[in-house]
Amino acid sequence: MRNLFRKKSDSADGQDSSGSRGTILVVDDSPTEQHVLRNILEKAGFRVETARDGQEGIALAKRLHPDLILMDVVMPVLNGFQATRKLRDDQETAGIPVIMVTTKDQETDKNWGLRQGAEAYLVKPVSAPDLLQRVEAVMRG
Repeated sequence: MRNLFRKKSDSADGQDSSGSRGTILVVDDSPTEQHVLRNILEKAGFRVETARDGQEGIALAKRLHPDLILMDVVMPVLNGFQATRKLRDDQETAGIPVIMVTTKDQETDKNWGLRQGAEAYLVKPVSAPDLLQRVEAVMRG
């Protein structure tokens, strides 16, 4: 099983041998949101993979073992709450940290997301500095 919050890095600056700061899986059904998040993260030095729904996100997480997952909530097939719970319940993916990034802004939604196993909860639209601060904090543990 992966070490919780383990970063794939070979150097003191947090970059792996490819120059990446780690791999982040963005699970969101909106191509626009995928594009926005990808741009922010790639400019900050992260490798980004994307999935269009929770089911695809789980399959990619099992295959790629990313350092972090950014998970939307409102998606077809499996919503973000369901997908996060499935990731937490599977020994193979339980150690991958999840940050919910969603338009659902009610306190009950946030509490439910955290109860499903997310480490953090951000409401869209999220600013680049806020996103990167939270990503870095969660990846550091």
